[in-house]
Amino acid sequence: MATYEEIHGKRVEVLDSDPTLNSSYEGQVWYNSTTGTLKSVVSFASVSSEAGLNRSAPTALQMASASGGPSDANWVAGGNTYVNTTEEWNGSGWSGGGNLNTAALNRSGFGTLPAGVCCGGLAPGPAATTATEEYNATAWTSVNAMPEALRGLCGGGTLTAGIMYSGHGNPPLYSVASDKTKYYDGTNWSVPPATMNTARANMSGCGTQTAALGVSGENGPVGPPAQSMVEEYDGSTWTTAPSLNTTRGNQGPATCQGSTTNATMLGGNPPPHVAIENYNGTAWSTNPTSLATGQSQSAGFGASGDSIGVFGGSNNIAEKYSVSINTVTAAAWASGGALNTGRLLFGGAGDKTSGLVAGGFTSPPAAIRNETEEYNGTSWSEQNNLGTARYENWLVGTQTAGLFFGGSEPSLSAKTEEYDGTSWSEQNDLNTARKTLAGGGTQTAGLAFGGGTPPPTGKTEEYDGTSWSEQNDMSTARRYLQGFGIQTAAVAAGGGYPSAVTTTEEYDGTNWTSGGALLTAKQRGGAAGILTDGLVFGGGVSPPNPAHAIVEGYDGTAWSTRPSTANSKYNVGGGSNTTSTGAFMSGGRPGYVSSTEEFSGEVETATASTLTTS
Repeated sequence: MATYEEIHGKRVEVLDSDPTLNSSYEGQVWYNSTTGTLKSVVSFASVSSEAGLNRSAPTALQMASASGGPSDANWVAGGNTYVNTTEEWNGSGWSGGGNLNTAALNRSGFGTLPAGVCCGGLAPGPAATTATEEYNATAWTSVNAMPEALRGLCGGGTLTAGIMYSGHGNPPLYSVASDKTKYYDGTNWSVPPATMNTARANMSGCGTQTAALGVSGENGPVGPPAQSMVEEYDGSTWTTAPSLNTTRGNQGPATCQGSTTNATMLGGNPPPHVAIENYNGTAWSTNPTSLATGQSQSAGFGASGDSIGVFGGSNNIAEKYSVSINTVTAAAWASGGALNTGRLLFGGAGDKTSGLVAGGFTSPPAAIRNETEEYNGTSWSEQNNLGTARYENWLVGTQTAGLFFGGSEPSLSAKTEEYDGTSWSEQNDLNTARKTLAGGGTQTAGLAFGGGTPPPTGKTEEYDGTSWSEQNDMSTARRYLQGFGIQTAAVAAGGGYPSAVTTTEEYDGTNWTSGGALLTAKQRGGAAGILTDGLVFGGGVSPPNPAHAIVEGYDGTAWSTRPSTANSKYNVGGGSNTTSTGAFMSGGRPGYVSSTEEFSGEVETATASTLTTS
């Protein structure tokens, strides 16, 4: 028997502890002399939950949409009920994009951001369309039409070397399926002589003009059985390939991404599938792992069979399949310890392991609060009270260096107090007394902006550890807004009253400039993080029942979705003085609740496996 050294040209290292793991250790073997185990880093498959589309069913039904791109730069356009909206995926969440010129369902697409192509579909009427559009990550432009009107096509490739095949024409459904292949060169469509062996529609497909895969689908008439057939294209000829292990299709297209030598199949119906199949160029195998929820009528993303996502569908649930050496823990909110005094309209600072809240309002009986509480990541403990009871204030800084300013006493307040981890001390007042304001920064470099006087204001002030100085105003005066960041790089998001807005502005220490708009209008929420990694949570659209669980993240340019909170609340407290990962949300209403939720971002950890002889 050959030794490991003879096979791999290296010896098995003997270490007294496991090394710090990264991708360079994949396939390497070492002996841990402390535990007496032989170990290696091996890849494995996993499925993680991801943020769903901003739209909801039925407009999320993706048998009506086109998509393209890898797992961190994807787009999806169109949708059921003939919507023309576009959403973009950055690997963490969805953000809005430009609208299609042609609203149609059952569309198809290829290409990655910032160069996508959307084609075909069923336009209102209903009638199949030849419409083709190109996307530059900002707007869609109508370009040369396809040679024939089809919907339910599939394919792949790039903006300048795309391939589309299969599909069907006008109603009745599946009356005529197509076996034609079409190329797109970035300007014109052409039809090569190659035709598929079996004409089909609503297939799944992936690949390039010289190596494509066509999987599943229906070949008519109405209500056909789901198909398991597969064909491969080599740039000139379609040939029959090994069939799927499970039939998928029947008006519920599945998602296939990758290449002719490494493809993965997710979803499909009937019934909605949880099974995952992998193709290695020779045969399909059913993966030991599976989706958490059956998926059908969905769209997908992924340039590799080792990283593929499925989203939308009848339930608007998104999941991602990955093959990696890393264990992926998805971003999520988790329940934390309860406040000792349930309240609303109060300030929150610090982070989820060292939080600080102060002030607020409770009822019944109606009372303005001066209580202060500290959080250790598990439970809240009462501390010395504020000097002046207030609510509708803002709080920044850390658990040992907090800055509390503005609010209602119930009269408008300009008072400022500093917290040293034990007691509060009164400092110089704001120049403009106000309530329902927001802010950012630290105890020695604070920032206050917006609020009500009571009319909405855009006034901005900086704090230097001693006094406040007036700065340039925000462009949009508003109250009940959310804010985060530092004195020289801050974000003001949403706000309004009575109606919430999506307006975002960024502050550079001198001026305010427009930032990316929120996906959902929000006011009376909480905020955390920094300019390039921010988070807003809780809040709502407008009274009398504005509470929602929507969470959005900001990367310094655009907002995208994040996992929702477990509870729908507004008038919350919370924050993080570092990145979004440290965020917490506590208190709020409906009611005068005391609950806390903690946010954790997605984490990937390389894992070593113990080798055995079995």
